[in-house]
Amino acid sequence: MPFLDSIHPIVLYLIIFVVKIIEVGMATVRIVLITKGEKFKGSVIGFVEVIIWVVLTATVLVDVTNDPMKVVVYALAFAFGNYFGSIVENKLAIGTVKIEAIVNKLAGKKISIALRELGYGVTATDAYGKDNRKEIIFMHVPRRQMHSAIKHLRGFQEDVMITVNDIRPVYGGHGILRK
Repeated sequence: MPFLDSIHPIVLYLIIFVVKIIEVGMATVRIVLITKGEKFKGSVIGFVEVIIWVVLTATVLVDVTNDPMKVVVYALAFAFGNYFGSIVENKLAIGTVKIEAIVNKLAGKKISIALRELGYGVTATDAYGKDNRKEIIFMHVPRRQMHSAIKHLRGFQEDVMITVNDIRPVYGGHGILRK
């Protein structure tokens, strides 16, 4: 690639660094989309990602023995790209989570009613804890609403036990119907 000879090495390293971060960030989002059932979106991102990868890898391999710093920059950008991609994916908050909250039985019904009034779909069941009766509250919420739902739960009962699990797309249910 003759045009690479005209680019100052520092500029070339910067281009490699930025483009590799973008490419790896896209890969992270693609993997999450596919695991969440968004196969088409993941495939489109994969198409663009591979084009970037081929061009970038070819750029790094040109005269690599005389300029091994390109490999170091490429590897460093790969590491940063994973970090960046996980931040982007976290901001996108793709998918649905299942929140399980174990609350005191006496407060359980009140908490369930209040959560429903806030618009959450809630299912509750009786349970037995070590020392007393409990109620387990189940909620399926979009991941971008997870922190809000947890904040509400903790607002009702400070010592609530909460677990959160990523789940595949759900079908049916209150407010999260998927066809």
